[in-house]
Order: sequence, then structure tokens, then C-alpha cells
Amino acid sequence: MSRIILVTGGARSGKSTFAEEIYKDTKDVVYIATARVTDDEMRDRILHHRKQRPEEWLTFEGNYNLKEAVEENPNYLLDCITVLTSNIMFDITKDTDRISPEMQIQVEDAVVKEISELIEAVKKIKGNLVMVTNEVGYSVVPENHIARVYRDIAGRVNQRVAKMCNEVYLVACGIPLRLK
Repeated sequence: MSRIILVTGGARSGKSTFAEEIYKDTKDVVYIATARVTDDEMRDRILHHRKQRPEEWLTFEGNYNLKEAVEENPNYLLDCITVLTSNIMFDITKDTDRISPEMQIQVEDAVVKEISELIEAVKKIKGNLVMVTNEVGYSVVPENHIARVYRDIAGRVNQRVAKMCNEVYLVACGIPLRLK
């Protein structure tokens, strides 16, 4: 039976480290990276993540057709759903100043479709999937429309994805707490 796991937590909570530890001593892992190099800071973050994971792990980079990452390897780690969400959101909304409720649903559905298809591909091979996402709802309500919409979409995506998982963990201060 496939293990489908969601790991959530705040920024720098230790969620990626915990997700990677699930595959401790496992060499046949495909790391699905959703980050895009958009500036020097993001490039540095990506380099940090690359150095953190074992060299034997394969990497699949992308935001669309994530199911294509699934081949013969039994173990997959997606980091991260919230970056995937922001990339898809900005691809769909482009330079829009106000994101209508209909467009919000379009973004949410597009992200959930990518995740759902990935989960189904992993289940088909009886593999395992660990996914990392940020909990973005614990902070101050953002002052601008785009940030509030992003927070709302990310929260709804996390709820929908959590329902598809066998296990869900919340990581705070580097300590994982099993929720499901």
C-alpha cells in the first residue's frame, strides 16, 4: 500500500528536514522541486535545498505534469506545494491587480489537479509520496489583496490535499506532530 504523506508548518519550522528524514537511508528517491529561480535569494534557497539532500536522489523540476516524475523509483518527495501554488497562481493571473473569485477557484483547481494526478501516479506503482507545504494562515492578515488571495488559496489547497493523504504532520520548532 502506498504511503501518501503531507508535512506542513510555518517558515523555517523544520518541515523540509522532517520530510527528508522520512526517507533517511533511502537512495531511490525522486525529489520533485517546484521552485523557480526568480532572483538571487531564490537561487540561494534552491542551492541550500540541493546541498541538504543526498546526492543519490534524482531531481524532477517543474510545476506542471508532475505525474511525469513517476517512473520506476518507489519514493517521491515534493517540495513544496505552496511554491507550486504561487507559481501556478501567477501563471494564471499574470499581472492582474484583482483576482476574482472565479479565477481563485481556477488556480485552486489547477493546483489540486496537479497534486491529485501525482498521487494517482504514485499509487499506481504502489509507491510512496511525501509532500511539503507551508501553513500560511497563522499570521497577520496580509494588507494587500494578492497576498490575502494567495493565503486563502493555499489554505484551501492544503485542506483538499490533506484529505487525499494517509498521514499528515504539523512541524513546529523542528518537532513533528502527527495530525492524521
